[in-house]
Amino acid sequence: MEWLTDPQVWMALATLTALEIVLGIDNIIFISIQASKLPPHQQEKARLVGLGLAMFIRVALLFSLTWLMGLTAPLFTVLGNEISGRDLILISGGLFLLWKSTMEIHEKLEGEEEISSARVAATFGAVIVQILLLDIVFSLDSIITALGMASQLAVMVTAVVISVIFMMLFSGKISAFVEKHPTIKMLALSFLLLIGVALIGDGFDMHIPKGYIYFAMAFSVLVEMLNLRLRRGTPVKLHQPHLEGTTEP
Repeated sequence: MEWLTDPQVWMALATLTALEIVLGIDNIIFISIQASKLPPHQQEKARLVGLGLAMFIRVALLFSLTWLMGLTAPLFTVLGNEISGRDLILISGGLFLLWKSTMEIHEKLEGEEEISSARVAATFGAVIVQILLLDIVFSLDSIITALGMASQLAVMVTAVVISVIFMMLFSGKISAFVEKHPTIKMLALSFLLLIGVALIGDGFDMHIPKGYIYFAMAFSVLVEMLNLRLRRGTPVKLHQPHLEGTTEP
């Protein structure tokens, strides 16, 4: 336990925790959008369960370093690119994110306002399954980053736990803000499209620097925050699928 008195370890913990929080933003966005499909009394529970699963998966991956490293072994070659198990997971996750985000955007802008609840109402289990699938993809990206920044397993686990607790504390406020402002919700869905493309690129060894992606996201949010200050009222109204047991405002 002598690492507890090493200042460099504490610096690595602080840096890694901050990075894990930044990398977790896309996870929060996806979880918030998926949870919004549920009745209001289930949304907070879905967010907490989703983030809890994310923490469990990341810690489990940290304790399975041998298996995780085995995922980088090439399985086959496509157009001169060696494809590993990790690449397949990233590509599959990216395609799923592209499909899901596109369907969400279509539903909010082009879908019917009132359709049967049997078709629209998402079950708690179905939402959690979708969150779990993307948690696996996001966790791989997060853990591989952690492995490159710290050598102590305890430091990596601590950083993951702290970052998830932080996200749990603020996920509700982020979700409420996204739901309150329709243009922010569209922007969040566009971010997921961007992240999906980045995941597919990583799977084919076409790495897009994360700094570029997060700078683009931050700049877009800044511009939209300025727009929100200039506008009064809600300029657009997104379609809200009818859920059984709820009423339209």
